[in-house]
Amino acid sequence: MASAAREGNRPPSLPLATLIGRELRGDGSERPLVRYGHSGFAKRGEDYFLVKPDCLRVPGDPTSAFSVFAVFDGHNGGSAAVFSKEHLLDHVMSAVPQGISREEWLQALPRALVAGFVKTDIDFQRKGEASGTTATLVVVDGFTVTVASVGDSRCILDTHGGVVSLLTVDHRLEENVEERERVTASGGEVSRLNLCGGQEVGPLRCWPGGLCLSRSIGDTDVGEFIVPIPHVKQVKLSNAGGRLIIASDGIWDALSSETAAQVCRGLPAELAGKLVVKQALKTSGLKDDTTCVVVDIIPSDHSSTPPPLSPKKNQNKLRSLLFGRKSHSSVGKLGNKSSSFSSVEELFEEGSAMLEERLGRNFSSKSKLPQFRCAICQVDQTPFEDLMTENGGGYCSAPSTPWGGPYLCLDCRKKKDAMEGNVIFWIS
Repeated sequence: MASAAREGNRPPSLPLATLIGRELRGDGSERPLVRYGHSGFAKRGEDYFLVKPDCLRVPGDPTSAFSVFAVFDGHNGGSAAVFSKEHLLDHVMSAVPQGISREEWLQALPRALVAGFVKTDIDFQRKGEASGTTATLVVVDGFTVTVASVGDSRCILDTHGGVVSLLTVDHRLEENVEERERVTASGGEVSRLNLCGGQEVGPLRCWPGGLCLSRSIGDTDVGEFIVPIPHVKQVKLSNAGGRLIIASDGIWDALSSETAAQVCRGLPAELAGKLVVKQALKTSGLKDDTTCVVVDIIPSDHSSTPPPLSPKKNQNKLRSLLFGRKSHSSVGKLGNKSSSFSSVEELFEEGSAMLEERLGRNFSSKSKLPQFRCAICQVDQTPFEDLMTENGGGYCSAPSTPWGGPYLCLDCRKKKDAMEGNVIFWIS
């Protein structure tokens, strides 16, 4: 009943084209300025970040500019984090069809992010290293913000009025019940570390491997039920803009999302990141690598320093958009699931760990890609007796649900089937 009431209070949905049209027509919404700052301290040296404020969707066209920011928190070594920093964005961009409009680019971005994360994971696992990493990648195009994440490196949004919104989902087995259920249903064991004498200590972990996270890039030693498929959320800010705080768990283990936003309000991004890190260290000490990237999205008619926010009484509450149960018929529909919280329009949200659902069965017909280009690795293939299509002859035991989505090469189809728990006997 509560859910139905919330749905009833939502304003009418606005298509993405309408929102972008307002921006392009100049309804007080010229492209904003983007200012950023970063800070951090290393304990293990496994945190890395990416700042690329000058990306171009169309080479040579400054009107197609967008910005990318990311945080990677490695574990079992930093090699997966370094690899993701160097390759993830390229893999995402290679999955975006060429020659499309800005509206089409923003609509294609969620699926491209999924393909890019999976491609990065496949390529890193071929290196044979056991390292893994969280990844939170943020794309800022005008007032539209798209966030993709695996693990527990969080991204929050602070808007005028003091409303703090969580744009990511923490994939920690300890807190995320749905992810625990998914892992165990896929054949993984979830339990605490068992000491001699049967005493269990520490957070819930997935065995084999003992990883506390249910999604990551890398981690070849923990089984295919730990997946690289990101939670993706896309929102459209109002013309007032907002502030993003992207940070590793060294920050979030010490500070709540609301506290992190409060301690740096009114400061320019360059100082805000330093203050968030300082507050985290003051609260809990340097127990883990701490990395923070602050991004201000500022209306172009404002100064480069955002004005202090004045939270209204009883309004300054964390409005987490956590991983909730949604019917498959209503999840991830661009433009059909818009909602408003504070001054933000929600354009897209999808948290499913099923690659089949994320790519979609109509992907190939709209992607403008060659018929036999793999939707994940973006390599053109010469099909062998329709090996990767429904009723193909490349395996002896077909999945329970035939794949009717975009073309996948042999390696990527193997990865997909393994992640989704399908037992396939492949012919070499």
